[in-house]
Parts: sequence; structure tokens; C-alpha cells
Amino acid sequence: MIRLAVLHRTTYSYSQPVTFGRHRLVLRPREGPDLRILDARLHIEPAHEIVWVRDVYGNSLGLVEFTAPASRLEIISEVSIERTEPFPEKRFHEPWLVNWPVPYAVEELPVIDAYRRLSFPDEAGELQKWLDEGLPRRPADAEGMLLDLCALVCTRIAYRRRTEKGVQTPAHTLASGNGSCRDMATLLMDAARVLGIASRFASGYVHGAASLAGRASTHAWTECYLPALGWRGFDPTNGKPIGLRHVATGVSQHPRGVMPVSGSFTGARGAFLGLEVEVLTRELATPAA
Repeated sequence: MIRLAVLHRTTYSYSQPVTFGRHRLVLRPREGPDLRILDARLHIEPAHEIVWVRDVYGNSLGLVEFTAPASRLEIISEVSIERTEPFPEKRFHEPWLVNWPVPYAVEELPVIDAYRRLSFPDEAGELQKWLDEGLPRRPADAEGMLLDLCALVCTRIAYRRRTEKGVQTPAHTLASGNGSCRDMATLLMDAARVLGIASRFASGYVHGAASLAGRASTHAWTECYLPALGWRGFDPTNGKPIGLRHVATGVSQHPRGVMPVSGSFTGARGAFLGLEVEVLTRELATPAA
């Protein structure tokens, strides 16, 4: 178990006051048997009203309506969480191994099919060729094959922090040989879908050297669904399954669905000056047993 405090600051600057449209926040960690929120605070300037809703994926969304113009928009999310081993544990599951192709239950197929639909369907052929050349199949161990795939992405793609909006397509990432965490997660997600495995994009935080120093941004990884084992997380940035240091704030069928902060503004052309993002984590004392 680990207890973490996470500060996530997003600041937009403008050369003169602008009017803000509705903003959509995906900042609150996803609670469950493996994660409990101990405290959560949200500070937003300028003046605003906020409503919390649940989206189709079960994410907590903050919908913000601003009531005053400003030349600066700042959103500060501070949460304290208790994180236990990733859910679910394997020890009560039978069988341990899931075959490939994955035998999904008939009643789950309508949902499964949505998570097997590629984000970039025109690139299915290129992904299939890449998989055939680099990934041995494991008919008796789908989870092991996914871990091999995660390691393959980590080995073949060099991590590169990008500030541009959006994600690269999987084919672009393969051709360039580099990408951000969200590019690598998208590649892993669509590659798993080519293998017929339901997969989704996950966004949140990872506790490590960069976040301890306040130099981190949000992080992205991939989750794949297997019968009995449920959603299993794989982080292609380090080539390993997710662990205690990963904190998910949102999941989606497509990378666009879980942008931490999204919205619009109306103002003079060229008024936007820049965006700064800071993510800082620190460990909290755990209670005595």
C-alpha cells in the first residue's frame, strides 16, 4: 500500500482578457477496491460554476461554466489517495491463464466490440504486419502475450515528450520510432485490438522522479480486458504492467475522451500566450498496522 499527495496545476495565459466557454475536467482519480480518495480540493480562477457528472466510462467529469472574463485561467487539483495493489488480484481467479484468441462471453460482446474498434482503422494492415514480424503468439496465455507486446512497444519506440495537442497515429509512431506516452499507449491499444483484445486508453499520474521534482505532466497507458482477470494495465513507456505508482483519472475508447482539461475561449486573434502544466507528487505516511 502507498499513500500519495498529487498536485496538478494547469495555467493558460492570454495577452488580454478573454471569455471562456465550457471546460471539461477529467482530474478526479477513479475510485475502486485499489484506490481510495482521502481528500480532494479543486481551485479554479476566474469566477465560475462547476457541476460534477459521470460519463459513459464511469469517469468523474467536472463541467465548468465561467462567469467572468480573464487574462489568466488557472486550475489546481490537489488530491490525497491510498493506493493498494492493482485490482483484481489473481489469487482467487480460476483459471490463471486466458487463451488467445480471447473467449469473451456472448453477453459482453456488444461492449467488447466497441473496445475492439480501432481508433485509426485505416492502419490495421500496417499494425498486422508489424505484429506478425515482431510478436510471437501465445495461444495459452493472452496476458503474457500482451506483456510481450507492451515490452515490444517500449523497445521499438523511444520516449519523447511532446507539447503538441493530440496523438500521433500508430503508423506515424512506428515510422518515426519515437513518441510521447500517449502516442505509445495509442499504439499498444490499437495493436491489441488488431489481436482481437478489448483495450482502452487510460490517463492519470505516475509517481516517480519527475513528479517528485515537480517536472512531470499527466501520464498515459493502456488497459486490456480479459475474462476473469478484468481490466489489466500495461505501461509501454517502461514496458511493464502498471503498479502502485499509477493513478488513473480517466479511461476511454479513444485517446480524445480523457484529456485532463479541455475547453474553448473567445478573444482577439493571437491572444493566447501559452500553457504551463505542473504535476507534483509526494508520499504520505501510512497508518501503523
